[in-house]
Amino acid sequence: MATNQRLLLVASPLMRHAPAYDRAAALAKAKGMALHVVAFDYLEGLATASLVDEQALAVMREGYVKQHREWLETQAVPMRRIGLTVTTEVVWVQHALDEILIHLREQPFAMLIKELEHESWWMRAMFTPLDVQLLRACPVPLHFVRKANYALPRKILAAVDLSVPEDQFEGFNDQIISEALKLALQCNGQVELLYVYDLGAMYEDAEGYGEHSFFFDSSLARTLHEAQGEAFQDLAERNGIAAEHRHLRMGDPAKVLAVFAENHDIDVVVIGRYHHRGIGGFIGSTAERVLYKLPSSALVISPEHSQG
Repeated sequence: MATNQRLLLVASPLMRHAPAYDRAAALAKAKGMALHVVAFDYLEGLATASLVDEQALAVMREGYVKQHREWLETQAVPMRRIGLTVTTEVVWVQHALDEILIHLREQPFAMLIKELEHESWWMRAMFTPLDVQLLRACPVPLHFVRKANYALPRKILAAVDLSVPEDQFEGFNDQIISEALKLALQCNGQVELLYVYDLGAMYEDAEGYGEHSFFFDSSLARTLHEAQGEAFQDLAERNGIAAEHRHLRMGDPAKVLAVFAENHDIDVVVIGRYHHRGIGGFIGSTAERVLYKLPSSALVISPEHSQG
């Protein structure tokens, strides 16, 4: 573990205590890391008020930032009482993503923690929320907290994807499991392993499907099913996942994953984020689809991540 690494909690600008605070403090304690809490403020009305001169606006903005900074300090007090090193910061900035990425480039943060903001599907279709922007651009493991029944997660789900060619992201599924196992060790939790595959999509991608698209080849389907099962068992075996904690399902990955997490009281789902190009990136990856369906929190990693 890198002793100079810290956890970064991106706080809501609304000055309210959210489950992400409790999760961030608990993880910092479990990992033996310091915690930096930062809020990015920008009030449209205050920023563009036309009836007040620029000097008065600057005073008003500074007053708001000062109030928020003092509020964050009150949230840090109980964290420091349990032995954590906690620093706080408030930044007045219109585009939070740019400033977050600057923070992540300039300082050695091991993980970014943030409350998942609820956004309706039509709002997500018209605008790209900060959470989705972070999902696509964050260079460190990204922990979205939806709720935290327990400050430290007890049940952790490693969601793997064996449908992606291994030569494209070699060892990534093993990395997802490794991150889940490390988190479980730090939190004294239990890891479940899940692979959901879409047999229909695989059948479409199979060689020769275009020539026989109106006929369902049961032998091909059986071959695909058996191959996925064997690959999953091999993956679980080499990572030491006991048979009773292995779960293989068929269906739409995002939907099945959400139902599984609900039915098994999962606290955190560890899921991979792949880099998409072209229209696939515009439509959104499985991770983006899962993000707003999950009843639990999510830890999103990409192939280049290495978490402490």
